Amino acid sequence: MSTEPSKQLETFPNPKPDRPYTITFECPEFTCVCPKTGQPDFATIRIEYVPDQLCIELKSLKLYLWSFRNEGHFHEAVTNQILDELVAVCKPKEMLIEGEFYVRGGIQTTIDVQYP
Repeated sequence: MSTEPSKQLETFPNPKPDRPYTITFECPEFTCVCPKTGQPDFATIRIEYVPDQLCIELKSLKLYLWSFRNEGHFHEAVTNQILDELVAVCKPKEMLIEGEFYVRGGIQTTIDVQYP
């Protein structure tokens, strides 16, 4: 059982692929590093998607999000990267990623990216 960060996302078969439904995840402990200052950026990442044939496995999602902890990313880039990589793995009918980054220098940033 891995407890190390990992870019390896896992899926499992959707138990009701004939029924449209929404899955929502919220990760209030997301961190990455500002590529300009080297300081940590903290965020809540919200993932909302309508699965097609595959669902995202939670532990692999946790380790995946944890893998950004020591990487330098602008808010816009990391939010888009998360969407691109999750869509590539589970091929949902639709997906929305919201990155709500905590106040830094008096400015709070929220990035919303959507598929399709």
